[in-house]
Amino acid sequence: MPALWIARVTVTDEEAYSRYASGATDAIAAHGGTFLARGGRHVTMEGPDRPRNVVVRFPSVELAEACYNSDTYQRALTHARDAAERDLVIVEITEPE
Repeated sequence: MPALWIARVTVTDEEAYSRYASGATDAIAAHGGTFLARGGRHVTMEGPDRPRNVVVRFPSVELAEACYNSDTYQRALTHARDAAERDLVIVEITEPE
C-alpha cells in the first residue's frame, strides 16, 4: 500500500534549511518518493500552525521509513535539526473497499 510522508515545519534558519532540503530531495527521489505538496497555500483548522507543509507519496510505508533512515537523509537532517521546528508522520494510504 502506498504511504504519505507528511511534514509540518517552521523554518528558523533559511540557509541551513535549504541545505537540508537539497539532500532530502535526493534521498526522497532515491526511495521512489514523489512530492505532492511542498510549501504553498494551506489552512490550519486545528492545532498549532506551521507555515511550511510538505507531503510526499511513497510506494510503501517501508520505503518511506527506509528513506528516513538512509545515510543520505540522515546527513541532510543534520542541517534541519537546529534550523527548524518539525513534525513528521508517515501514514499508509488505505484504499476504499
